[in-house]
Amino acid sequence: MRANSVAVLDIRSSEMTAVVGERGVNNTFIIKSKYICEYEGYAEGELLDVNGFLSAVCDVVKSTLSSNGSIKTFYVSVPGEFLKLVGVNKVISFQSARKVTAGDVRSLTEMSAPADDGKWRTIRHACLYYVLSDKRKLINPIGAVSDSLQGNFCFYKCSNAFIGCLMDAFKRFKEITSVNLIPSCHAEAMYLVEPEKRDECAVLFDFGYISSTYSVICGNGILYSESFSVGIGHVAVYLMSELDIPYEVALSFLSTVNLNAKEKLSSTEECLFEGKTYAYPTVTLRDLIREGLDGVCETIEECRQSYTGKNLDGKNLLITGEGVKVVRGTAEHIAGRLVKGVDIVVPKVPYYDKPQFASLFSLLDTALKDA
Repeated sequence: MRANSVAVLDIRSSEMTAVVGERGVNNTFIIKSKYICEYEGYAEGELLDVNGFLSAVCDVVKSTLSSNGSIKTFYVSVPGEFLKLVGVNKVISFQSARKVTAGDVRSLTEMSAPADDGKWRTIRHACLYYVLSDKRKLINPIGAVSDSLQGNFCFYKCSNAFIGCLMDAFKRFKEITSVNLIPSCHAEAMYLVEPEKRDECAVLFDFGYISSTYSVICGNGILYSESFSVGIGHVAVYLMSELDIPYEVALSFLSTVNLNAKEKLSSTEECLFEGKTYAYPTVTLRDLIREGLDGVCETIEECRQSYTGKNLDGKNLLITGEGVKVVRGTAEHIAGRLVKGVDIVVPKVPYYDKPQFASLFSLLDTALKDA
């Protein structure tokens, strides 16, 4: 593998993707290889099929190694279901006003770090912003004059159970000597949301297949994050149960219905599956899909109310993830249901500028910066 390339493994709630890539012109990316494997996913903070997860990881890693030569390091995204966010606010004082040094920042970070325990391990940290004695807020305080330094930190802790399963898969590849874990919510926040929006706080909703994550972003970190086991797959399950149809048929109807369209009352949608034709009025399917999406909206509203920090009522909801574009009109329905502006955020990459690629390219961007 070329020296300026990185290998990443993006783990989502229905599939995982291994990519080897490098930085292109204008902050784009060059993809050298890409392998995808579906698996059962996760819910309520647990893998639904551990053996299936191990098999999927081994499958995409083995394919990546076979086509890219020597790879010693993999960067792996950690889904929100396996993360715990710990916020810490600490201050150090100096004897007199002086320039803040890198050593001061390092000391403040070290004294702020929460201890690990048997269930959780810190995998990354970030400082949302620093505050000087004159109350100025800075992203980078080095060189600024102050007689104190305050840091508003977030520490990302990963479930040891998830780390154990992941390492069980990677230890089968002796050539891989390092596995670096990157919180998916942090990578998405830093890549998808512009710095000026982060400075004023932003709200990002990653609408996944089985699991979704709601995050309040500030500066260079995250103030609040909550993951819940609700995604576009649950809307398909709702359709399946209400109409007593196979899951595959429900998924097909999700992709054919447009929530914004106004067809005639006689309009129908059809799906042929295993030799049998399923046909339902379009208006019936649209109403059921809206009801399914309303459950997602209720969970978003619960997260909004759970966050007790800065008032976010005037903020648009930034939305991304594979659940956004399955049903046409999803973003508009969520906006209407929440009575809030909704903006879809995507990678700034030709061909891949779609919400389903957001987590992958956020991970790739963070990995390249780390490397």
